[in-house]
Amino acid sequence: MNQDARTLTLAEIATRLGARLKGDGERRVSGLATLRDATPDQVAFLANRAYLKDLPETRAAAVLLAPAHGEACPVASLELDNPYLGYAELSRLFDPLVGRTPSGTHPTAVVADDVRLGENVAIGPQAVIEEGVELGDDVVIGAGCVVGADSRIGEGSRLHANVTVCHGVVIGQRAILHSGCVIGGDGFGFAHDGGRWHKIAQLGGVILGDDVEIGSCSSIDRGALGDTVIGDDVKIDSQVQIAHNVQIGDHSALAGCVGIAGSTRVGKHCMLGGGVGLSGHLTIADGVQVTGMSLVTNSLLEPGIYSSGTGAMDNAQWRRNAVRFKQLDDIARRLSRLEKVGRSG
Repeated sequence: MNQDARTLTLAEIATRLGARLKGDGERRVSGLATLRDATPDQVAFLANRAYLKDLPETRAAAVLLAPAHGEACPVASLELDNPYLGYAELSRLFDPLVGRTPSGTHPTAVVADDVRLGENVAIGPQAVIEEGVELGDDVVIGAGCVVGADSRIGEGSRLHANVTVCHGVVIGQRAILHSGCVIGGDGFGFAHDGGRWHKIAQLGGVILGDDVEIGSCSSIDRGALGDTVIGDDVKIDSQVQIAHNVQIGDHSALAGCVGIAGSTRVGKHCMLGGGVGLSGHLTIADGVQVTGMSLVTNSLLEPGIYSSGTGAMDNAQWRRNAVRFKQLDDIARRLSRLEKVGRSG
């Protein structure tokens, strides 16, 4: 990052984070780094015990950590009960994009005559804003973006370069959409007559709540009749596919390559690990966690942690297990017969 973007004293950081400072409050720092890589003008953080081994040798100006590790810190410390949450806040203080938000409409952008623009809106080169669009205050539309007709984007939202927002999409406040994502493309809807497929027009839209973030090259399809709805504070990683009429509750998080089939409902505060697949028309309760690469084919109606599949193993062992898996049904039948004989005897 640009080390000249901003400098802060340790006292200023402690005040901002509500941290207990041990050390020179006038010491100035200009960035963040890991315990191992930090230089004397940077702050490091310790949120995972696996990195305790790096603490004694750190060269950081200060370390953000839990009180339990304060005595072992060889440099100034910023103590917080949740150092990872403090790190998240501190990262925003040193974000090089802060204070560099563009404004105005680039001369190569194409903006329809009836578009309604809030205050301090920025529209980048080659962007296209179609008729009937409403952009709230402080919205940033990156280079090459397309915002389809009659869409609305809430205050403080940012579209990075080459985002496509199709017609009739509603995006809440402070949303962040990364490059290459597509919001509101047609859902995968076709009827088959026995010989060929016939397209079903997708008449719904997409609604994104406030504080939603969507990673690069992710796709959220518009609804077939009703809307696809993504709740407030939902975080979606890169290369995620969300099909038509899916609903995702507030504060849920989806890691990379998750795929959700149509009309599934995911509750609030859910977490789906990388590569998780959800079949269509399921209900996932609030507070469900599904570990990476799991396939979910039935509704999960109770909160908890769910997993499926097997982890990687030696190929020869996997081949033996694969053969045995095919034999399980026969083994179960034979066992059932033996149990019946045992009971009758």
